[in-house]
Amino acid sequence: MAAPFRQKGLKILILGGTGFIGPDEVKTAVARGHTVTIFNRGKTEKRKGGMFPDVEKLYGNRDPEKVADDTDPASPKGLESLKGRSWDVVIDNSGYVPRITKASAELLAPNVKQYIYISSVSAYAAHATLNADETDTLSTMADPTVEEMGAQFENYGPLKVLCEKSVEAAMPGRATIVRPGFIVGPGDPTDRFTYWPVRVDRGGEMLVPGTPEDPVQIIDTRDLGEWLITLAESQTIGVFNAVGPAGRLSMKEMLAACKAATTSDTTLTWVDTAFLEARPEQANFPIWVPPAGEYAGFATRSNARAVAAGLKFRTVADTAKATLEWFKSLPEDRQAKLAAGPKPEDEKAILAAWHEAQGKK
Repeated sequence: MAAPFRQKGLKILILGGTGFIGPDEVKTAVARGHTVTIFNRGKTEKRKGGMFPDVEKLYGNRDPEKVADDTDPASPKGLESLKGRSWDVVIDNSGYVPRITKASAELLAPNVKQYIYISSVSAYAAHATLNADETDTLSTMADPTVEEMGAQFENYGPLKVLCEKSVEAAMPGRATIVRPGFIVGPGDPTDRFTYWPVRVDRGGEMLVPGTPEDPVQIIDTRDLGEWLITLAESQTIGVFNAVGPAGRLSMKEMLAACKAATTSDTTLTWVDTAFLEARPEQANFPIWVPPAGEYAGFATRSNARAVAAGLKFRTVADTAKATLEWFKSLPEDRQAKLAAGPKPEDEKAILAAWHEAQGKK
């Protein structure tokens, strides 16, 4: 549970800091009066034309054997720029391989009080149980030396588990493990949630998979960023599912929130799961996971422990509105290429087939 105090003026190191969730951590920490250092290769910063001019930046590579810039052999190598430095808290956003996470955790252990590691609900071995909490069984790998994610990202979860264990081994009693579900909101490069408010805003007849009551779980990147700093301020240790919102969220409710963010004339046509499963190449719907069989409990994980530790949620309507506004601020060529969801022509084809099938009944 969260300690009954909030530390002020912390020195916080963020491994990453320029990607999707990192900027929200930086903004929150700075706004609350903490001193922030970010460590990364510097590539995203250069691509975006500079970020956080008043925040200390250290460059290197999470892999101890590699340099920050592979086009410049003289650029900072590995974790060397972190040596001899001390911080109150480190937030690790970018640890995906246990060898690399282990290296940073062991290097920083003597000089850091708390290590917050961002894992994933994919760390769990199965998703059939409703309302499962943090004690649920974790994934394993037959060969723990493998570092590739796999063709279907089948190793992503097991690798996250091994990363968690490397942090806990290096800093026993000082590790905070955070397991988010789908992280969404402004700045999301995956477009997994973005697809929904963007598609609702487009208007017309919209294909929606499954049933109106199918559950979904999301967490706004801004809520996650704020909470991570709260965990640092309160020195909260433990394992937490970072999923939201506070209560059960249905597809119907999520889409109503998306529609509230637009003035569109969208009408929803619900198409059952079996019909869509017969068209897997066309029916690529993000966020939604059919709540049946081995995934019956996927979108129902308990967040009680995180809520007790101070996790708060803005409304889904707020998330939808901010996401849509962000998306519309992007260059036109980017807006024309949603990274998730069915293509418009595929959606139309499925709808036509669905209506034809219904007419034959």
